[in-house]
Amino acid sequence: MDKYECTACGYVYDPEVGDPDGGIAPGTAFEDIPDEWVCPMCGLGKDAFEKI
Repeated sequence: MDKYECTACGYVYDPEVGDPDGGIAPGTAFEDIPDEWVCPMCGLGKDAFEKI
């Protein structure tokens, strides 16, 4: 699965880790994250992320 980076703050979403604090279980692909999810570092939405 691909990793995605927030273009504003540099946070990298790693699907192997997920975002447990944000309710995203490990193993969740970026495409499967709900649209209302936001970057845990800066609060921007999924549209601020680019595949790396």
